Amino acid sequence: MKTVHFNRENKGLFTKISNRISYNQVSLQKYIQQPFSKVAFESQAELKSLNYKSENRSILVKALTEDYKKVELNDLVKTNIQSLLEKNTFTITTGHQLSIFTGPIYFIYKILHTIRLTEELNKMYPEKNFISVFWMASEDHDFEEIQSVTLFNKTIKWETEQNGPVGRFKLDSFDEIRTEFKELFTNHPESEVIDLLNKYDGKNLGEATFNLVHHLFKKYGLVIVDGDNELLKNAFSHTLKQEITTKFSFKEVIKKNTELVKEEVKLQITPREINLFFIEDNLRSRIEIHEEGYFIKEKGFYSQEELLKLLENNPSSFSPNVVLRPLYQETILPNLCYLGGGGEMAYWLQLKGIFDKTTTLFPLIQVRNSLLNIDSNSSKKMDKIGLSIQDFFIPTEELKKKYVLDNSSDELNFSEINSSFKVFCDSIIKQTLQLDSNLKSFSNAEISRLEKQLTSIKQKLIKTEKSKHEQALQQIDQLKTKLFPNGTLQERSINFFSLCADGEVYKHLDEIYNAIDAFGNDLIVIER
Repeated sequence: MKTVHFNRENKGLFTKISNRISYNQVSLQKYIQQPFSKVAFESQAELKSLNYKSENRSILVKALTEDYKKVELNDLVKTNIQSLLEKNTFTITTGHQLSIFTGPIYFIYKILHTIRLTEELNKMYPEKNFISVFWMASEDHDFEEIQSVTLFNKTIKWETEQNGPVGRFKLDSFDEIRTEFKELFTNHPESEVIDLLNKYDGKNLGEATFNLVHHLFKKYGLVIVDGDNELLKNAFSHTLKQEITTKFSFKEVIKKNTELVKEEVKLQITPREINLFFIEDNLRSRIEIHEEGYFIKEKGFYSQEELLKLLENNPSSFSPNVVLRPLYQETILPNLCYLGGGGEMAYWLQLKGIFDKTTTLFPLIQVRNSLLNIDSNSSKKMDKIGLSIQDFFIPTEELKKKYVLDNSSDELNFSEINSSFKVFCDSIIKQTLQLDSNLKSFSNAEISRLEKQLTSIKQKLIKTEKSKHEQALQQIDQLKTKLFPNGTLQERSINFFSLCADGEVYKHLDEIYNAIDAFGNDLIVIER
């Protein structure tokens, strides 16, 4: 296995703002605490030590200890959880929705990048202790975004009529799709894949995801935090109260949005007047403001006093939306850095105001690594037709044209024809103008018609030559589809287990782990 790095900026696969966050955070200084860098972690740790409530450490450890009673706890994870009580321990965090069977492979990339960064920081700053954390978005309600997965060109979809926070979804019909998933690995009935899928279970999707992620990454010491937790919500209740009484988040995000629009940055999220949901099993309803007070669909109207009393008695029923979720996370964790995808990190730029308003430290932000996997069979096909991965960043039709021209006989080399045609046209224009300058428009029109005719001849020749290369061109199409499904990044389509056709899991995790560049920004190509 070897890796090759490519600058993200000139591949046409990433947005301008994603590239800017990756390579030029200095230009975004007004929207962040400080630009991401190796040296920034020292000052960030000092600021977090001053900003973070020490009692939150004991609350966090208590919540984690309770959650981890449900799984087999190894020594490294146990040690990491207990070390969170120490003031010199800090977290490096990523998070994601509860995608079934981990969903698109970037779910795996972002976690392994977080782990690698944590390990590098522990080497750089031995007087401090860094823990990698995965924050489960178990209160999310966008079930359609997580309910299906594609593996070996087969789409597996979980159908259920449940509503509300997806983490609380019961697994009544989940056995069917787990069996369907397992059937794709029948050649390896005693494999690591099957063993892992057997552990992918629990009383609800949140618990099942916790189990799956834990068993995938426990050897690296990853700590998993489920935000749908009464202890953690209670520690955040002061900010929840502030949101209800002042609606501060809407005002602050609108201010940042105005600044970002002036810089022609596309806004990722739209704030609401109040950025909270009310949740119960099978219910996640926006808390809305009306003349009569606050309204919760299926619950009714509340005065501010009644809503605050409800918060006091049951903080776990209040759920931050996308605007306040990062603030919740950074209040709970002694966190220094958050990693995510380009679009995900772009919306963090809209949030600095709400951090300042609550005197919560805004973390360093980093765009996670993007990786492109090329299996050995694809590599052989590339070699056979004489193309490299660099060529496949070219649009398909351009690549085909380039291939035909590069692999055609001398007769199809148009350079001499082009040169002769230019001399011919220049001669016609010169002689025409010498006879009568008024014929300039006429001569230009005739030259244009000749150019079109020549282009038509070239296209005919290329089409004829293409037919001679039909097999190679078909392979270009196949490789393009495999590397860039639907014209976009492979990581958004394939599932991690597609790399595990041999039934093994952890060696393939290690391959990705070894390819990750903790402080890097480039697109990483893995050639197997």
